[in-house]
Amino acid sequence: MLNLPNILTLARIFIIPIVVTTFFFDSPAMRWTACAFFTLAGITDFFDGYLARRAKQVSRLGRFLDPIADKLLVASVLLMLVAFHRLTPSSYLPALVILLREILVSGLREFLAELRVGLPVTKLAKYKTTAQMIALGFLIVGDDGPLWIPARVIGEYGLWAAAIVTLITGYDYLKSGLAHMAQDPPP
Repeated sequence: MLNLPNILTLARIFIIPIVVTTFFFDSPAMRWTACAFFTLAGITDFFDGYLARRAKQVSRLGRFLDPIADKLLVASVLLMLVAFHRLTPSSYLPALVILLREILVSGLREFLAELRVGLPVTKLAKYKTTAQMIALGFLIVGDDGPLWIPARVIGEYGLWAAAIVTLITGYDYLKSGLAHMAQDPPP
């Protein structure tokens, strides 16, 4: 059953093709349009979880879709930024770290689900997502931001900061997952 939190999560997924499409029509107006839609998606990320907990509408569908929507949004924007040369090569490494961590955690969650073990999102992982969203917003606008705001530079430093937190949260999740992998499987 779809409730408001799930609709917000689905809206975040449906926004992704719009953001991606803007990269093909590069202009200051399209960059700001992409940033607006990306920001809207980030806002839905906050409100879907908040509303689900507040209204006690946490659902299996929401728990499934929410992290997927986040990963799809972040991954698609990172890939488009690299493909359209909106990142300097020195920022490819944090982009790669972020992508690889997302794949690792997704695989780990899938494995642990088979064991009926949850891998709850940590507060630090939520901060990581926020840092990524802010950095990516700056990078989407890039050099078309106001002259007095070095948006691309802020975005790239933010991406590095997010990548460092990404390594920490990835390690924490992996350590937790490895503890369950070391246990003997039931007969």
